Order: sequence, then C-alpha cells, then structure tokens
Amino acid sequence: MASFRRAYLLKQRIAGKMLRLNGVHGVGVGLRDPKHPKRGAAIIVYADTLSKAAAAKKNKSPRTTALPRYLKPRAGVPFRIVRSPRFCKRSGNGPSTRFTRRIRPVVAGYSVGTSDSSGTAGLIVSDASGCERLILSNNHVLVNNNTRRFSATVQPGGADGGTVPKDRIGQLDRFVKLSRKRANYLDAATAKPLRRSLLRPAYAVFGIVPGHVRSYKVGDRLKKVGRTTGVGTGTVESIHTDVQVDYGDYGNLGTITFKNQSVIRGKRPVSLEGDSGSVWLTSKGNLAAAVNFAGSENGMLSISYPIEWFMQVFGTRAAKPASGRLLRAQRGKSNRFICIRPLPAKLVKSLRPITASPRPLRRHATAKKAP
Repeated sequence: MASFRRAYLLKQRIAGKMLRLNGVHGVGVGLRDPKHPKRGAAIIVYADTLSKAAAAKKNKSPRTTALPRYLKPRAGVPFRIVRSPRFCKRSGNGPSTRFTRRIRPVVAGYSVGTSDSSGTAGLIVSDASGCERLILSNNHVLVNNNTRRFSATVQPGGADGGTVPKDRIGQLDRFVKLSRKRANYLDAATAKPLRRSLLRPAYAVFGIVPGHVRSYKVGDRLKKVGRTTGVGTGTVESIHTDVQVDYGDYGNLGTITFKNQSVIRGKRPVSLEGDSGSVWLTSKGNLAAAVNFAGSENGMLSISYPIEWFMQVFGTRAAKPASGRLLRAQRGKSNRFICIRPLPAKLVKSLRPITASPRPLRRHATAKKAP
C-alpha cells in the first residue's frame, strides 16, 4: 500500500514531463480506490482517452509520447487514470440563474465582474484591521486583461446585464498577475466597494461564513454557490495537482500551468462558465476552504486552490458579520501529505499582489490646435 508521502514525492518528480504529453491535463495525488480508502494513495492522471494519445504519437505531435509507459507503478506507487476533457477558466456568459440578478448589499455567491463578462463574488473578506471590506474573486473575473489598468466592478457582471455607471459597486483593488513563463499558484483578485455598506459579510443560501480552514484532505466533502451552477456539493478527489488551464486570448496567456491545485468532483456540474471565483465551504460549519477558478469542459471537475493561500498572499480574512464572532483559522489535520499545505513564506513573498490603477487613464488629444 502506497503512502501519500511516497505518492507526493513521485508526483513532484514526474509531473512536469507528464504534462507535456498530449492529452494529459493534470497530475496529482489521490486515493487508489475512492471506495476503499485503506488501499492507499496513487498518482492521479487527468487525461483524454489513451487512444487519442496514441493517435497523436502517430501524427508526431510536439506534445506527445506514449502515455502507457508512464503508468507502470514506481516505488510501489500505482497510477489511476481519470478520463477528463481539458481544463479551462470559468468566467463568461453561462445561462441565467437566480444568482445572476442584481442584489444590494452584495453577498457571496452572486454574479459579479466587469462590464464585459461575469464570474462569482466568492467571499466578502476584510483587511487585517477588519475595517475595510473587499470582494474576493479571480483575476480573470475582476481584472482588465491581466493588467493593472483601472477596472470598474459591476454587480451583476456584464454578461448578466450589468453596466457602468448604473450597476457599478466598486473597482479592482489588487491582483496576482498570471504568467505564461513560470508556474502559477492562484488566480486571485480583490475589488474595493464604493461604500462599505455595499457589501454584507454573508454567503447566499448558507448564511454567515465564520472563518476559513488552513487545511483539508482528500475525500473531504465541500459545498458552494456559483453564479451559474447555483448550490452544489463536491468531494476532494486529488490535491497537490499540477494542471494545464486554457485561458484562451485572456491576457494573451493561452494554456498555462498551475501547481499543487485541488480537484473537486461533483455528481453534477459544479464549475461552468460564470462560476469562476466561487468559494467552496466545509459541509459543516460553513468555513471557507477553496477558491474555484477553472474546470473541466463538462463542468464535473472544479479546479481550485486553498483559500488559505489567498489569505496568506493578500493578508485578509473572512469579514466579520454584524453579529456573532469570527473564528480563528482552523488548522485541520496535521498530516502534510494527505492534506493541502500552506504556501512557504518565500513563495508568498514572490506572489505579492499588484495594486491596480485607482482611476481610468485620461485620453489626451494628439492633434495640435491650429494657430
């Protein structure tokens, strides 16, 4: 029986090469047999059918080699293939739901975005002092094409009819820039409201979020509300998962790599267009656990990162409700290989958020006046 430690160390060695194989979208660590957890850990490979990989080899694709030769157990660690379409970001114009309507004050779970597209307001957070309220969501939901240019935040988002100035509630505050050249860890941004009273520290359907967890493990059950899929539940299928995510023409990024993500599986779609930014909560206690930013094309898999990483990088916490107390971050299990891990201090420093421009650029006349 393979331990999670052995599986994690093997994944660290082979993930980079495997992600270059045609049809492979992610490599992580999970259970060898989810129905029998005591059978130990395995390397989880998210991929298209093997026949596609074999066909690509025949066509001599630049991103190919025979996948099967990678699937022989190594150091006693087995592999488990999970058939999956490619992964892609999840902002856009999915079908309208009850969570696409205008709501004031804004609570987590509803449509938010720019005048061009919609995602989800994942959580209402505050700075360390607790005085300032902010919206937590994704870079590709709140940011102007992965740049620090001024970006108005509207609720509902543009895909749901939100316009400026009628529906403007604030503007982009800070964000982590996404990169084509280096590995990414979180797709994250905050929006600052025009007035503090425009945001209410609550979560649609589930009510108050009294804090967040610093750790969760494979097999944990979570729940969330997303702009498109509404109320949904999922199970953590793999962690420490390196994935390739297609951002299309957003920021001219194309397909980029994220490291050590969590893959959460729903029994029905949990990550469709418009669900980007939605926050997973623990099934009991309503504690924030993970931030959804991408998913498989069929929506059955959510690609998420631990919300603890967001709190580390942005120096934030769940916003305190008007009544009731705010819990300290819950540590969860101590086993660092079967559970997600906080970001090392050095990495947190390298992911320092960028502050957005506080106002739109003025257009200067280029033509000179006639004398």
